[in-house]
Amino acid sequence: MITGANRGIGRAVADELAADHHLILGGRDQAALAELAARYPSAEPFAADLADREATAAAVERLDLPDGLAGLVHSAGILVNGTVAESDPAEWTESFDLNVVAVMELTQLLLPALRAARGTVVMINSGSGYNAVPTRGAYSGAKFALRALADSLRLEEREHGVRVSSIHPGRVATDMQRQLRSFEGGAYQEENYMRPATVATTVGLALRLPADASIDSISVRPR
Repeated sequence: MITGANRGIGRAVADELAADHHLILGGRDQAALAELAARYPSAEPFAADLADREATAAAVERLDLPDGLAGLVHSAGILVNGTVAESDPAEWTESFDLNVVAVMELTQLLLPALRAARGTVVMINSGSGYNAVPTRGAYSGAKFALRALADSLRLEEREHGVRVSSIHPGRVATDMQRQLRSFEGGAYQEENYMRPATVATTVGLALRLPADASIDSISVRPR
């Protein structure tokens, strides 16, 4: 399963895994996901608003996972900008709800299937999960928390055979990067950033790694 599968890194992950995985494509737009799924050899849509726990739980219940779930890639997320002095507390709440709590809740719902398959959870984090910078306290705070979630989950699920990987990309050529550069007042120069496919290759490595090892955390930076 890939959340945020219809754009950016999530879409690149779907492209990376399509040749040797059945894909469960997560997002909010059922029609767009169905159209995307039709492009792959084996794929199905998973339409749910991850901020709505009841709707997400119902969507998980409808999944047919007789052999469990081999991988869960958390790629969906939002960018919140602003100084601490000028931020609306609601923006911080939204950042943590969508970037951390929704990740925890979906993982929790899918843990039985992940345990059954001795699967791998991959959380797409950020360089902001290691280093906070001015004007991105809400985003960095959520990404620090996401790293803590991954660390705790990794230790808790080791006895069940579930691997947990935290991937921290630097700047990537996505719509979120355009949004960030607009906020920073700078030009969006795609050649300066990593391609989403580069990050997706790292995700593929974490998922395909032989069962005797785990990529716990990795930082991927523009060269």
